Amino acid sequence: MAAALLSLIGCAGAVPSLGVRDGRLVACPASPNCVSSQAGDERHRIAPLAYTGAADLAFGKLKELLRRRSDTRIVEEREGYLRVEFHTLLFVDDSEFLLDRKGSAIQVRSASRLGYSDLGKNRSRMEEIRREFGKS
Repeated sequence: MAAALLSLIGCAGAVPSLGVRDGRLVACPASPNCVSSQAGDERHRIAPLAYTGAADLAFGKLKELLRRRSDTRIVEEREGYLRVEFHTLLFVDDSEFLLDRKGSAIQVRSASRLGYSDLGKNRSRMEEIRREFGKS
């Protein structure tokens, strides 16, 4: 029983090195378990979160939306940047949000820590956040 529990805890994986480099989020790996609004290929590409009005208000709205989610933990917060962990029963996904004031958008990246395929979970979660973000 203890061995099984330890193997499940191991599903969280090591925290990846992420962040902003040269004004961009880290690129997705070749595996299909990642989406990014800054990806150059269609397999990984997802639209950023578009907003109208004040950038800081839009980013604040996103932070509040994420804080209300039961599966989300904000692990890093800087001006115009958020890094969050999304927790499912066994796995952790790492996501980032970067405020793009010039483009009136919030750039997004979300990837599974472990495995090759996420069965579309990161994409569907980002689309769910997009719908919630656009409601108000």
